[in-house]
Amino acid sequence: MTLRFLLPLLLVAAAPLAATAQLAEAQARLKSAVTEVLAVADRTANRNALPESLRPTLQRHVSFETMTKRAVGPGWRQFTPAQQQQATQLFETLIVRSYSSKFTPGEHPAITYQTAVEPAAGRVDVPTSMVYKGSRYTVIYRMEQTQGWRITDVVVEGVSLIANYRSQLDAQFKKGGANAVISSLTQSVSRPQ
Repeated sequence: MTLRFLLPLLLVAAAPLAATAQLAEAQARLKSAVTEVLAVADRTANRNALPESLRPTLQRHVSFETMTKRAVGPGWRQFTPAQQQQATQLFETLIVRSYSSKFTPGEHPAITYQTAVEPAAGRVDVPTSMVYKGSRYTVIYRMEQTQGWRITDVVVEGVSLIANYRSQLDAQFKKGGANAVISSLTQSVSRPQ
């Protein structure tokens, strides 16, 4: 056989290896992110300071722009760049506050990482089973190749974070466009925790 005939066979054989490597890379990135978040939470004694302590770590591992865009839905295209930036900053603050409120410094969940799957090219879902404060949770981290593997959605007990916010923000957009979405996010962020 000539090299001309072997090359397509080699490429076909290499494809599953590349996919497996991507799954492993995404899962390793998630494990690293979770370890980093728990370490930051442990170092932060003041619970009120936790959101701002966790923000830089979450910014490295979560694509807040992708999350905001998907949470807003089709109306996102009608936002100006300045409105997109403002909505992303507000949504990020909302998610960071909500996420950090789930932590008790010093208490760690027992996490079992299950086999990652690739639902589409450049996307990986990492299912986990988590026990925290005596309760068991099924959590799927959806990750995408955006500046490395980054979290773009979290599905807890079958409920997508993005889908949950989308139902709210899409309704706001239909009522009053981008300004109504930004106003709604501003109100949510301004509420005491």
